[in-house]
Amino acid sequence: MPKTVADVMSRDPIVVRPETPLKEAIQILAERHISGLPVVEQTGKLVGVISETDLMWQEKGVTPPAYIMFLDSVIYLQNPATFERDLHKSLGQTVGEVMTQDAITITEEKPLREAAALMHERNVRRLPVIDKNAQVIGILTRGDIVRAMASEVD
Repeated sequence: MPKTVADVMSRDPIVVRPETPLKEAIQILAERHISGLPVVEQTGKLVGVISETDLMWQEKGVTPPAYIMFLDSVIYLQNPATFERDLHKSLGQTVGEVMTQDAITITEEKPLREAAALMHERNVRRLPVIDKNAQVIGILTRGDIVRAMASEVD
């Protein structure tokens, strides 16, 4: 019988809230040797994910978008809204200011093969596992999938 997400996921993952100070989230990631955390509101509903990628803006900073002047008008060569979002991330002090809001998720009854395909297609390292109320009930990582594959080889 094919394995499901529920067979492999880690239950009761470490989560943070949007108001969690960024320094605290960074400390959790470093101490636990993990690359990302689900972000939940007070009720436990998923509102985003904070990952190492989101934190890179803190060190990298942002560059203003290129523009040209033409007849006393400014014409941006890149979308200025993207610059504003990136600037907000680079200056953020809480998880909510830096997190990725549109988290890619999966439910526990899905086949593990489907989860692996989704992670590969969307190039994500982890999938928060949610129930029908968008409550985080687990997390599935690439490592979990590899360990499941290794257990089948034995």
